Amino acid sequence: MRLTPKIYWDLLASLAGLLYTLAFAPFDYPYLALIALVLFFASWQQATPLQAFWRGYLFGLTAFGLGVSWVYVSIHDFGGADALSSGSLTFLIVAFWSMFPALAAYLSVKIRLINQRFSVIYTVPIVWVLIEYLRGYLILNGFPWLQVAYSQLETPLAGYIPVLGAYGTGFLVALTATMLISLVQVKKHRSLMAILLLSLWLTGSGLKTINWTTAIGESIRVSLIQGNVSQDQKWRPENLLSTLNFYKTMTEAHWDSAVIIWPETAIPAYLAEVKDWYLLPLSVAAQQHKSDLIVSLPLRGEVSHERYNAVMTLGKDMEIYRKIHLLPFGEYLPWQPLSGFILDSLGIALGNFTPGTDDQVLLKAGGYAFITSICYEDVFGSAKVKNLSEAAYLVNVTNDGWFGHSIEPQQHLQMARMRAIETGRFLLRATNTGVTAIIAPHGQVISQAPSFEATVLTDEIIPMAGVTPYTRLGDHMVVVLLALWLCVLIYHRFTLKK
Repeated sequence: MRLTPKIYWDLLASLAGLLYTLAFAPFDYPYLALIALVLFFASWQQATPLQAFWRGYLFGLTAFGLGVSWVYVSIHDFGGADALSSGSLTFLIVAFWSMFPALAAYLSVKIRLINQRFSVIYTVPIVWVLIEYLRGYLILNGFPWLQVAYSQLETPLAGYIPVLGAYGTGFLVALTATMLISLVQVKKHRSLMAILLLSLWLTGSGLKTINWTTAIGESIRVSLIQGNVSQDQKWRPENLLSTLNFYKTMTEAHWDSAVIIWPETAIPAYLAEVKDWYLLPLSVAAQQHKSDLIVSLPLRGEVSHERYNAVMTLGKDMEIYRKIHLLPFGEYLPWQPLSGFILDSLGIALGNFTPGTDDQVLLKAGGYAFITSICYEDVFGSAKVKNLSEAAYLVNVTNDGWFGHSIEPQQHLQMARMRAIETGRFLLRATNTGVTAIIAPHGQVISQAPSFEATVLTDEIIPMAGVTPYTRLGDHMVVVLLALWLCVLIYHRFTLKK
C-alpha cells in the first residue's frame, strides 16, 4: 500500500509526538526533543491551518498518551474507579491537552498564510512558547508537564535556564528546530545560519560554567525521611498511631541533623488533633537537640469549610505555610458543578482544599529562611521566586504515592531540578514513596533515596545567597517580551507587504 503525502505527514506527526516524550525522564534522550520538533514543524509546513491543527493533535495524542499515562494509575489504583471509567477519563485528559500543540500548529500556519513572506524561523518558536505558557500557567491552574525545556537539563541549552527560565529556554529549543529546518531547505545564508546556531549552543555551554549565587555559611546537615506509607493505607484510622510512631522514631535517630524533613501530609490527621500530645513534645525535643523539624499535615481554617494542605516548622520556630497553588481535580474541582457530578457518578472521591495567600512569610530551619513548595507547586518557576533573596535554600515536600510505579515520579523530579537551576539554590525534596533527593544549584542530584523503601536520606547542603537573572525577570516577563516581539514582527511584515 502506497502512502499518500497527507497520510505520510500525519504518521510523521504521530511519530514526532512519541519521540518527543522519550526526551523526558525516565527515558532521558534529550536530543530526541529536537528531532521531534523538527519532524513536527516540518509536517505542517505546506499544510492548511486545519491540516496543521490535525497533525498537532496527533502529535499531542502520542506525546501525552505516553507522557501522562500515569493519570490512569492515579484514577484506577488509588481513586477507586473501574478500568473502563479510568481509561475513559485518562483519554479525555490526554485529548484535552492535545489541543494545545494542535493550536500552536494552527496559529503558526495561519500567521504564515496572512503574509507568505513572514519567516517561520522566529514565529513558530514564539507561538510554541506562548501556547506552552497558556497550558502551563493559565488553563486549569496550569499544567506544565512535558514542556520542552525540561528535557534539556543535560544539554548546553541548560546554561540559559538561570537567565531565561523554562519558557525562555523552551523558545531556544524550538528556535534550534526551526533553524535546522532552514539549514536543510534554504541555501541562501546557510553559512550564517550555521554560525548563529553554533554560537547559540556554545554560549549555553559557557553559561553552564557560571555560578550565579554564592555560599553564605557553613554546610548544614539535613535528613529527609521517606515513609513509604501506601496510599491506600495512609488515611485508615487504625494506622494513625503506627505512622506517627514511625516518623517520631526515625526523627529521634537523626537529631544530629540541623534540619529534618517529613514528606507531604506525613501526618494523616488535622493539626488540632495532634498538636498538643504529639507535635509540641517533638518541638521541645528538637529545640533541646538544636535541630529543626519540617513536617506536613492538613489543617482546618477559622471558617468551618476551609481546609489547607500545610507545612509546619517545629523547634526554634513554629510557623505554618499553607499551599497556594492547588492541584486541579486533586485538591479542588474546577468547572463545577459539572466536574463534581461526573466524579461523583464514577465514585471518585477527591480533595477540596482552600488555597493559601501570597503574602505568607518564609519559614526558617537550620538558621536560615527557605522557600517552601508542596508537591505540585514545584513545577511552577515564577511562583516561588518572589522572596528568593531572603531564602538560603528550597524545600519541597511531595507525595507521589498516588502514581505508583509509573513514570510520573521521575518526571516530577526532573521538573524539580529546574527550580534549583533557576534559583541557584539547593533543593531538598522529601517524598513519601520517591523520588526523595537533594539537588545542587546546577541541577545535579547529589543524593537520592531508593524508591518504595522506608528510609532516611542524609547529606549536607550549603546555604546560598544572591539571585539569578531569571529571578529578576520571571516567566511572565519573558513571555511578555516574546509576545511583544511577535507583534513587532507581524507589524513589520505587514508594513513591508506590497
